[in-house]
Amino acid sequence: PQLIQLAVFVDRGHRELPIRADYVGKNVPTSRREVIAVMLMETDGQERVVIKE
Repeated sequence: PQLIQLAVFVDRGHRELPIRADYVGKNVPTSRREVIAVMLMETDGQERVVIKE
């Protein structure tokens, strides 16, 4: 392909590689210890985003 674009639900801001999302649902600054869990209706029966330590 000539172009690849990346879409993410949540961007935490931590960069390990020189790659950035082209489309971001929400920017959520977190510490590296925190984990973001994205739940979807199709797989989890509910839609929500949870930050866990």
